[in-house]
Amino acid sequence: MLKEKFDLTGKIALVTGSTRGIGKAIGDALEEYGAKVVRHNTKVCELSDPSAIDAFFDKLEAEGSLPDILVANASIQAKIPWGEFPLDEAQKEMQVNFFATLRMFQRCYPKMKAQGWGRLIVVGSVNERRPHPDMCVYAATKSAQENLVRGIARQVAREGITVNNLCPGVFATDRNKEALGNPVYAEKVMNAIPMHDYARPEDAAGAALLLASDAGRYITGATIMIDGGLSLPG
Repeated sequence: MLKEKFDLTGKIALVTGSTRGIGKAIGDALEEYGAKVVRHNTKVCELSDPSAIDAFFDKLEAEGSLPDILVANASIQAKIPWGEFPLDEAQKEMQVNFFATLRMFQRCYPKMKAQGWGRLIVVGSVNERRPHPDMCVYAATKSAQENLVRGIARQVAREGITVNNLCPGVFATDRNKEALGNPVYAEKVMNAIPMHDYARPEDAAGAALLLASDAGRYITGATIMIDGGLSLPG
């Protein structure tokens, strides 16, 4: 019975930023368990352009491919001290990381409500709990996402829709390759992680599958940390 609850056959899943890293691993997992996965990258839809988001969803709707499962994984980040952070860059991060998520939720909601089933998942960041000194803006966008999740989850729970937040810690992905290539910085980061190991993209896939399937039907408004204990109090 439990195995059947993970079955996503007949479901359509949209995973943003799903051609590499965490997004790809999540997309692969949902596909493995039967979902039809719509893969996204900036060539498919540029999330920094609000009009492009609506055009993309108009196309999905016309094709009968509006998602039953949305995983808002794509995000951008810049490592700049907050006092020097350019306003236009901050606005771009807020658009991609927060406003795009809100708009995609809005576009997915009518279908999910009508069918009495839906999964809205954001991929947040350990920065919500432990902001990097040079990524205060990024941390703020992810905290905004977390609040959006909790606010919407309460309102749509009776409609068969769950809304949750996956929070990765330090993953050995392309995004972190340069930073973790610095042995001094890498040692500092490793020593801060109780498990003393970096996460791999597939470490996020199991939790995403749980939240996307009927196995996780009673989980909503939750933040699930995938960080090896990094966010735990020191």
